[in-house]
Amino acid sequence: MSAGAQLSVTDQRRMARHPVDHPVIAEHFGKGDMRMHIANISANGFMIDDAQSINRGERIVVRLPVIGRIEAYCIWCRDNRAGFQFERIIRVDDFLSLIDTIQPNPRLRKMR
Repeated sequence: MSAGAQLSVTDQRRMARHPVDHPVIAEHFGKGDMRMHIANISANGFMIDDAQSINRGERIVVRLPVIGRIEAYCIWCRDNRAGFQFERIIRVDDFLSLIDTIQPNPRLRKMR
């Protein structure tokens, strides 16, 4: 019997990642609310750079601008970083609006 998250979306880590500086409060299924810092994001997931007690396979819910509440599963952990995959892929137009909202450096935003 395999352990961990059973994801309906395949791991697509080759998607373009956008560097961001976005703090969130995640709802953890078991540990309650946790403060996290999203360091980069793609239409499939995000990476945090302050993962204290997150383990592979754990799931959380985050609230993102434009997107709203979305569930994510921890795919990997290393040192103080962790990568999460969204339970569903974010639509391209919504993702571009999200980046426009949270990208700290306009020069790093994807040109349309």
